[in-house]
Amino acid sequence: MNHDSLLYPLRHSDNPDDGSLWNWAQNARLAQHFQVKTPQSEAEVQQLLRQHSGSVRLVGSRLSPGRMLNVAEDDLLLDLSALQGILHHDAESITVAAGTRLEDLFDHLTRMDRMLGCSPGVIAVQTLAGAIATGTHGQGMQQSSLADEALAIRMVLADGSIREFHRGDPEFAAVQVSLGTLGVVTAITLRTVPFRIFTCEKHAVPAATLEQDLLRWNQTYEFSKAWWFVDDDVLHVWNINPASASLREQYYAQGRAVIEHADEGDTRLNRTIDQTLAHMHRDTQVEGKGGKQFRTVTRFRDFTDVTGDVYQLLCRGIAVPQINVEIGVPLDRTPAIIRKIKRWYAENRPHMHYPIILRCTGPSAAWLSPASDRATCFFGFVVYYADDGSLSQEGLHFLTEVEKLLAAEGGRPHWGKYYDPTRYQWREVYPHWDDFRALRASLDPARRFSNHYVNTLFD
Repeated sequence: MNHDSLLYPLRHSDNPDDGSLWNWAQNARLAQHFQVKTPQSEAEVQQLLRQHSGSVRLVGSRLSPGRMLNVAEDDLLLDLSALQGILHHDAESITVAAGTRLEDLFDHLTRMDRMLGCSPGVIAVQTLAGAIATGTHGQGMQQSSLADEALAIRMVLADGSIREFHRGDPEFAAVQVSLGTLGVVTAITLRTVPFRIFTCEKHAVPAATLEQDLLRWNQTYEFSKAWWFVDDDVLHVWNINPASASLREQYYAQGRAVIEHADEGDTRLNRTIDQTLAHMHRDTQVEGKGGKQFRTVTRFRDFTDVTGDVYQLLCRGIAVPQINVEIGVPLDRTPAIIRKIKRWYAENRPHMHYPIILRCTGPSAAWLSPASDRATCFFGFVVYYADDGSLSQEGLHFLTEVEKLLAAEGGRPHWGKYYDPTRYQWREVYPHWDDFRALRASLDPARRFSNHYVNTLFD
């Protein structure tokens, strides 16, 4: 089978020297280098917007699919990576430049004995503005996306003027997750809370009762995340709650290093891990056992409970070029959806390239968050690139078929990942879709913060 190259583009692993800037995965050309501008300040952003009359798109870490980022030959691509650092902080908030990497923000908060009120995403090399604009989220029913921790968002508008949107403003829910279509975000103020230590309990359990277990775990624990190895009908589960007083004392006594609770790890998942690695080696045509993509699975071998801060425990993602599809569905429909996936798998026995990743969050206030106004379960799917830049066609077939199922159940895709836009009736799944479009028309009547994909999406 030959899947649509626009949905799942092949990767140019040789990095051709053609004067182009590529996205991080090197599967999409974004612009010619002369079109890329890297403003060093907010004032330079204003100047660029006033000098240039064409369209403008924005990049941070370039992790999103190319269709969201690329520009036409007469347009500009603004690289905001120079807008970095902590601009201000007080007892309950921190103001951060838009291009600051999440890992730098988390390190700074830790030194202040503060943290964000939300669970972090797994990839900490994202820029703050990019992570917020695409609805990046972690897990846990008591919180939602990173955007929901924002108290204020400062933005340069299409005419070069500056406006600051505050929580409580009628437009704030649109600005929180905006896909870079309303203006250039230059600074974000985030709510902070006291620093806490957590214990992560890790389990290998059968998936026979996943429908009930997933809801129970998310009701019982502050954070819960599961990897569903469908071939073996088994799950690897991380359930996280605040650490005990004695473990907190031990954590600080050993210099804030992660505590491993056992000298010898649990081996119950090892056979499944070996089987998954064999599939991945076959799909990616990689010799030996090296490669970052294999570390994403081998870390589950000989697992043990651990204690640490939320960033040490959950920012464990390994950035490897991949096709990553993630669809959020209503939490109350999740048990029925799991049953449907089980039936579909039993009937079709598809090739499983990687386990299904399950994370749940509370509702988001942002109009375009995939968790907008509803508790949500996110189903994540990954296919890694082979060394020659190709993709497992069987793995892509699985992504395609399951996305069909989830879209039919009211699913909403993660904006910063891959999805088939023809599967979704946006007005039906996003009640505030037309409200967002109206604000976009008001703030950017000339559609300056657009490209072909964005215009197709909204217009």
